[in-house]
Amino acid sequence: MKDTLEKYQLVERSIQKTYHKDLWTPFTRAVKRYQLIREGDRVAVCISGGKDSMLMAKLVQMLHRHSEVPFEVVYLVMDPGYNEQNRKKIEENAALLHIPITVFETRIFDIANNTGQSPCYLCARMRRGALYTKARELGCNKIALGHHMNDVIETTVMAMFYSSQLQGMLPKLHSRNFEGMELIRPLYCIREEAVLAWRNYNELEFIQCACRFTENCTTCDNGNGGSKRQEVKGLIRRLKRFNPEIEQSIFNSLHAVNIETFPGYKAGGKAHSYLEDY
Repeated sequence: MKDTLEKYQLVERSIQKTYHKDLWTPFTRAVKRYQLIREGDRVAVCISGGKDSMLMAKLVQMLHRHSEVPFEVVYLVMDPGYNEQNRKKIEENAALLHIPITVFETRIFDIANNTGQSPCYLCARMRRGALYTKARELGCNKIALGHHMNDVIETTVMAMFYSSQLQGMLPKLHSRNFEGMELIRPLYCIREEAVLAWRNYNELEFIQCACRFTENCTTCDNGNGGSKRQEVKGLIRRLKRFNPEIEQSIFNSLHAVNIETFPGYKAGGKAHSYLEDY
């Protein structure tokens, strides 16, 4: 039976069978719990070419095929200036997985690399804006990004350690600059280790880092050379040896914030003190 299936069918079968508990269940849980996809939505699934966004595209595609809630989906690939190797790899993987991508090109890498500002910050802002713009042009009211549970956890810890604030990453949010548009994160409840296991099980190869500024491209390890995120990843990995549930504990804490125990907080962009209601 296995020998008669095409590669994309084997990939889908692995999601339904082997990784049902680790991928499909937390994916559908997030969609329902946070009401990420509603009837009548037209979602632009944004694919960068990495493991996370490609898995997200496949999960949404399977949901679209079987969901009782009618919605539309576009699989959107923005080329910010990839080199030929990375562009080709994205297109090949999309064809392999039977994901019908819509590709559009920008000059974001060139623009960000020739500015006096931080190229990483500017690149991220420009990429997000370009995705919103193209998605709206295609009639979409939501864009989906591939942030998973570990991204959520690490962002929270990084904000506390390096930005002096307790700040989370929401599963969905309204765009401030594109009225009527929302950003959703369908992989919100999926652990990165499950994504890696799925990728390895299916012997898939995705681009890891397409950044033109590092010139590491397909061989880099997402900046595994000393970034703050990598520091936090390492810290959590070490703490996990003593507390295997530490990731889940941090994630759960984001859903159980006791605001009454904090001396200060921000709401609506304004700082508040607990003394206001003391």
